[in-house]
Amino acid sequence: MNLVINGRLITRDEGGKGYYEHGAVAYEGATITEVGQESALRAKYPQAHIIDAKGGVIMPAFINAHTHIYSALARGLSIVGNNPTNFYEVLDGTWWAIDRKLTLEGTRASADALYMDCIKQGVTTIFDHHASYAEIPGSLHTIAESAKKFGIRSCLCYEVSDRDGEEKCLQAIQENADFITECQKNQDPMLAAMFGGHALFTISDKTFDRMVAANNGRTGYHIHVSEGMNDVYDSLQNYGRRPVQRLQDHGILGPKTILGHCIHVNTAEMDIIKETGTMVVNNPESNMGNAIGICPVLQLHKRGILLGMGTDAYTNEETVEIVRRHMRSEAVPRSTRIRASAVAPEHPLVGAAAALGVERFVSPTTSDMALMAFPSLKMGAGDSARSHTADEYVLRSEVEQGVEGYIRYIAELAKRY
Repeated sequence: MNLVINGRLITRDEGGKGYYEHGAVAYEGATITEVGQESALRAKYPQAHIIDAKGGVIMPAFINAHTHIYSALARGLSIVGNNPTNFYEVLDGTWWAIDRKLTLEGTRASADALYMDCIKQGVTTIFDHHASYAEIPGSLHTIAESAKKFGIRSCLCYEVSDRDGEEKCLQAIQENADFITECQKNQDPMLAAMFGGHALFTISDKTFDRMVAANNGRTGYHIHVSEGMNDVYDSLQNYGRRPVQRLQDHGILGPKTILGHCIHVNTAEMDIIKETGTMVVNNPESNMGNAIGICPVLQLHKRGILLGMGTDAYTNEETVEIVRRHMRSEAVPRSTRIRASAVAPEHPLVGAAAALGVERFVSPTTSDMALMAFPSLKMGAGDSARSHTADEYVLRSEVEQGVEGYIRYIAELAKRY
């Protein structure tokens, strides 16, 4: 018998006490035998091997309900020539560029790195959504080997997408199907499988039908939904349905399915999610980092929808820590609160500017626009290069041109709403 003592104990025992200022945990092997007051458990198990928590917090481990092993080695990475101005460019220029180069060797290294981070941060269960389009077959089995090595409970899937052509898409579908079969055969309590899909704007109806056929009702699905507005626009323009409605049409939703993000779902879609018992995973740091919006977690919670938390990608704070580790001087960020602000190119705000031939670019300065929970842009008179300089100025002629341009922009925008 082992006894973890000298810690503040937090439990999830609905029928008991939730917090012990001086708590302890008795366990044997992989089974927790009892939790409670330290003095009581010391008296009950006088021969137990003592493990000192040194005044720390003793609590159930964390579950990361949406993560990407393929991104584990990308923290702090800078890709030459990759300067994204919207979410699609973030995907295409960063994450898709990485997963198109990821081999089985790279997948194993990424998995090892992520699992080591999990242990350090108290995460013992992950739901991973993997992509390694350079070498698809065997990638989930490779991750599973790493999971066993580190003892992390893992639910794995492969990201099906049409973005790299039919051959890669079919390989991705088969990888999911094979791993589901492997998990069913082995019945390992530390490993499980889901059927992965990237996002609706990269998955055709034909591919959805193929996924459902390959799965054959064996498990749930893990898919990004309405992470960016481009997901919503694509579904409406090409299929006449909102994203959650498309998923319902194909039988993707249900108690075993996880929807990642759900930032831009409307109330009707929330009702469908509730009625089907589908789970939603919020990834707040990633959402802010990509400037794509805020998941309506309060509305989802009020409807009784099961919610989880995920990381999805690295954070500004993690990036600061990477910088600090490689500097002798002290590095203090002015702010990690202000995030990049971008609007999808398909959005009417951008479309109206494009129709008028207005130059669009990312501002070189941070802006409180990044804190707004809705699409926004700045439009002003003068040369932006003079902005925030000691001798900043705007010519009268530029102001007059700016006013005229603003009026034309509003008129063009009105046509699109």
